[in-house]
Amino acid sequence: MSITENSLLIISDHDYERLLPLTEKYKTSAAEMLDDELGRAEIVPNSDFPVDVVSMNSSVTFLDLGTGEQSTISLVYPMDADIEKMKISILSPVGSALIGLRVGGKIDWPLPGGNIKHLKVVSVTQPEKV
Repeated sequence: MSITENSLLIISDHDYERLLPLTEKYKTSAAEMLDDELGRAEIVPNSDFPVDVVSMNSSVTFLDLGTGEQSTISLVYPMDADIEKMKISILSPVGSALIGLRVGGKIDWPLPGGNIKHLKVVSVTQPEKV
């Protein structure tokens, strides 16, 4: 993978603590890639987490720079995934590519089969805190 802009990944300590066990539980290439991303991310306290960074349960609008298609998804844990509601698992290629990116951030992300997705984060809406 290659990050082309806003290369620093930022993960909240809360998300990090919940995501790390997933990388150990699931023995897939997506889990391996997520583990790599977590390993290079800056972990910040939940209270200091920037609102313009993709996190778990956030709503993310991103642009596929290869096709020009714009999509909006919610990034969720595997058990909450529902493609019909655009709730995308963190263990999907797109989910693990987007986590920790800032608005304006771009990434080139390998997909199964050898293709590369070129993505850019357009906007992020954080979940409401209860």
